[in-house]
Amino acid sequence: MKAVIQRVSSALVKADGVLTGEINQGLAVLLGVCQGDIAADAEVLAEKIYNLRIFTDDNDKMNLSLKDIDGEVLVVSNFTLCADCSHGRRPSFFSAAAPDEANELYEYFMECIKKAGAKRVECGVFGADMELNIVNDGPVTIILDSQELKRNA
Repeated sequence: MKAVIQRVSSALVKADGVLTGEINQGLAVLLGVCQGDIAADAEVLAEKIYNLRIFTDDNDKMNLSLKDIDGEVLVVSNFTLCADCSHGRRPSFFSAAAPDEANELYEYFMECIKKAGAKRVECGVFGADMELNIVNDGPVTIILDSQELKRNA
């Protein structure tokens, strides 16, 4: 499971022009579910994201987590994070999980981040063509891969 996390002052997502999720200060998470991902990937990723200290404290140091600032989360499914661009010019998406499996883990990830303590979790529409508006705070953008997190645990 791969995630691109952006620290935001606000973010919103629309599917077919309809607002489906909107947050204030917190994190926008683009989530890609890859073949072979399991529930443990969602659990480790949600826990890491919730506790990642990437918000600034009073001394302007990245010392605070989502938990510390009582921040919100916007989760948007993004299978293109599983792209393989190693051959040719057109990405291959064979490593992305099948849609039914990916949606199940996407939904489970949102449950996990809520269980970790996120006060508000909003989302896009799985599999839809979406418009994402992000006001990046920093900018701070971090890429996480659950396979790497599990190896280093």
